[in-house]
Amino acid sequence: MTATQPSVERLHVGTSGWAYPSWKPGFYPAGTDSRDFLRFYSERFDTVELNTTGYRLPAEEQFRRWADAVPAGFTFAPKLPGHRPQILAEFGERVSALGDRLGPVRVALTSVRDDGLLVLVLGSLPPGLRLAFDVAHPSWDGVEPLLAEAGAVRVNDLGGDAPFRYVRLREPPYDDAALAEWAERLRTHLDAGSEVFVYVRHENEPNAPRYAARLREFVG
Repeated sequence: MTATQPSVERLHVGTSGWAYPSWKPGFYPAGTDSRDFLRFYSERFDTVELNTTGYRLPAEEQFRRWADAVPAGFTFAPKLPGHRPQILAEFGERVSALGDRLGPVRVALTSVRDDGLLVLVLGSLPPGLRLAFDVAHPSWDGVEPLLAEAGAVRVNDLGGDAPFRYVRLREPPYDDAALAEWAERLRTHLDAGSEVFVYVRHENEPNAPRYAARLREFVG
């Protein structure tokens, strides 16, 4: 079974970041200036995780520069540190500077389940943002229906109904068999009409771009 072209267009595969000098020359050609990394990356993939926003919130001008550096159809998935509710309003304003290059926002919550914090996050960000909650503590298990009511999703949740899917592949290496299995799982949701975002973990060696490209080939 192969995916139809419309379903393939709903698949967005990339990596967790792009600014890695160690990916040269394996991914970036030898001699490529680091200032050209994003342009080169965006010619090969249509999405990327923007993890720097989880540590320091850049100025709006930086978001505009990133948006201007990539082609139409490319999206950034910025990280929001959910344990810093005091920056919620400012975060929403600044990432909006990405315009139509703004993809899903990954909300990282490392603490035990706190529904009050969840409600605060959901109610403090601009409407229309696609929110994917990245929760690790087992106390969050079962939160998926509550997220779905708000139009949000849980990272790596492929069960039930959801407006989109957000998948992080965190356990390389991935051989062809593993990537083919992931492709089959994702194709089910693509064929059902869901938009799917997939990000492969960064390693010092340029394996993540290779895995991402190979996964896309298996789906298509």
